[in-house]
Amino acid sequence: MKIKKEDIPVAMQAPGTIMRNLPGYGGMTVAFNEIPAGTDLTPLLKGLENNSCHCPHWGYIVQGAMQVIYDDGSEEMLQTGDVFYLPPGHTAVVEEDLKLIDFNPTKEFGEVMNHIAKKMAEMSE
Repeated sequence: MKIKKEDIPVAMQAPGTIMRNLPGYGGMTVAFNEIPAGTDLTPLLKGLENNSCHCPHWGYIVQGAMQVIYDDGSEEMLQTGDVFYLPPGHTAVVEEDLKLIDFNPTKEFGEVMNHIAKKMAEMSE
């Protein structure tokens, strides 16, 4: 089973941002995201438990960097070439234009993406 990133359906798009995802990929949702520097995901997660992402992610930073902030207050920088696991309970700020691929449990990922879509719609009103 394989797919080119360009063939992963676009789920959300905003200036400088393209978020692609495909559920049902080996029991997970595969995502390829391009997000510009300066993007703070925290406001988009407000209203979820602890105002953070409850979906675990396994992935790879293709390009760029992001600062991950965990619910316990710890932080770590993920950069080009890093393979990562993010447990539930995190948010992030994009430090350098970011391209990443990650794999996510479909149920939790869908909940978070639906919440983000709702927040983006509210912000554009």
